Amino acid sequence: MTDTLQISDIPVPGYERVVRGVDPKSGLRAIVAVHDTTLGPSLGGLRMWPYATEDEALFDVKRLSRGMTFKSAVAHTGLGGGKAVILGDPKQHKSEALYLAMGRFVDALGGKYITAEDVNTSVADLEIVRRATKHVVGLERKDGGSGNPSPYTAYGVFLGLRAALKWRFGSDGCKGRTVAIQGAGAVGSALARRLVEAGARVHAADKNQDRVAWLQGLGVLPATEHEILTMPCDVFAPCALGAVLDDQTIPNLQAKIVAGGANNLLLEPRHGKLLADRDILYAPDYVINAGGIINVSVEFHPGGYDEKVALAKIERIPQALEELWTISKQERIPPSDAADRLAERIVADARGAKKAASCSVPPKGKGGGG
Repeated sequence: MTDTLQISDIPVPGYERVVRGVDPKSGLRAIVAVHDTTLGPSLGGLRMWPYATEDEALFDVKRLSRGMTFKSAVAHTGLGGGKAVILGDPKQHKSEALYLAMGRFVDALGGKYITAEDVNTSVADLEIVRRATKHVVGLERKDGGSGNPSPYTAYGVFLGLRAALKWRFGSDGCKGRTVAIQGAGAVGSALARRLVEAGARVHAADKNQDRVAWLQGLGVLPATEHEILTMPCDVFAPCALGAVLDDQTIPNLQAKIVAGGANNLLLEPRHGKLLADRDILYAPDYVINAGGIINVSVEFHPGGYDEKVALAKIERIPQALEELWTISKQERIPPSDAADRLAERIVADARGAKKAASCSVPPKGKGGGG
């Protein structure tokens, strides 16, 4: 079969490589962004979304890949940051041929980018991708993978949310607390279940009404997409897409805490200050939602994947958040800025160490004798 995949680079300052992949035969239109590999190979999920334009997709994949660099840095996963997006409506355009073409696209990057599950891409879809490339993680346990990362992301968010409650109210107890969850997908629904079991009053909204209807059976209260953004609550937990916190939504929030599973919640960095100005405690997204990437990163351990190791690492998320909130308080900066500074410092220190190590290696034939 003739491969019709066409690959071209998109110049983007500050990113190691951003690449467009188009396959006319399968209908694939995708972008892979490799932000930084200082700490290790770039790893990030494969998202499928009906972006209106390629510019919109490029904006999203750049933000997501940068977020993955920072997420892995703060979580000490030993990985760099990357992301991939497929332009298309999953209800209309998803196919075996499309994911096989995506696998060839990933493979053509020679390991520079490793892919995983994300919005509208399931573990079953990754199994198809795996037929065309070995650069895939998060496959089923029976295939040597760590499985779907979503439950681990939700677990980390639940622990981080409790840490936020303790920081704000003095107790991490969920009983009697009200949580508004935006997005009832894999992460949002798993988070809702844990919160209900812990005694919280949980409201949820999602574009897919079937998801909300299913959660009602667990005791979750349905809400509209507008209501979920404006209702009085202790915690607003965004678990859908990013950029939900902006000039329009922040002034209307009636939450004391923002702690959710979505990536890139702030439309712009300055929106972290807007939250702080309103005395809303923010759990930086790439710190609280790192459970999934932490779980997947354990696949790279010498002995292979071990769930006990993964859970122990995920259970450090509350400590990481408390450290950031302490820095935020001491330096009088928003928690989002504290997180960015920490991540940037970790990457910069690693880059400096690599440079120093390369400079200290003597030329061949000189030094090192004995």
